[in-house]
Amino acid sequence: MKANGTVFKYGDNVDTDVIIPARYLNSSDPAELAQHCMEDIDKEFVKKVQKGDIIVANKNFGCGSSREHAPIAIKAAGVSCVIAETFARIFYRNSINIGLPIIECPEAAQNIEAGDEVEVDFDSGIITNKTKGTSFKGQAFPEFMQKIIKAEGLINTLTVSSKTAGYKTVHFAGKSGMGRFLCAWGEVMAAIHWLWDGRNQVVRGMKI
Repeated sequence: MKANGTVFKYGDNVDTDVIIPARYLNSSDPAELAQHCMEDIDKEFVKKVQKGDIIVANKNFGCGSSREHAPIAIKAAGVSCVIAETFARIFYRNSINIGLPIIECPEAAQNIEAGDEVEVDFDSGIITNKTKGTSFKGQAFPEFMQKIIKAEGLINTLTVSSKTAGYKTVHFAGKSGMGRFLCAWGEVMAAIHWLWDGRNQVVRGMKI
């Protein structure tokens, strides 16, 4: 699984109130939220962003409130991935929950510039700056995390739909309706464990 696009670059402590200003939170429609994404920090963002583009930021991206509107707005705007030195914990989890790929890599965040063309390989965690001919190693996405992204969110992994036909073939073949549900639920529990268990997993370079 890969992402490829032009970079929009931001600094430290980009909070959820500038990702999607509170005055627009009376709507939960992704398309409407996307129209105001990054409005208070970059008024040109919604005019210039193209499907597949990538946001790169420095430390503590997504700090502030715990609302899911922020990653929803970013994803609905067409952004294929967010790279940062570090993410706020709740934003990190919310992003995975709604199917927005995000990856931490301090070296990449520090060296990639606005306008660069960047490719992210989620299988290996390799981030390639095609403009400068440089590459960086971020954290690879486990297979079940990629399934969540492909299903466009954690909850959608519980639904047996045409979007996840490959997922059904591997895990649900020959199983009853309840069996299929339990298989999907097992994947969800694995994802929750990966996101929350600080004893064995390291996310963003620190225990969570």
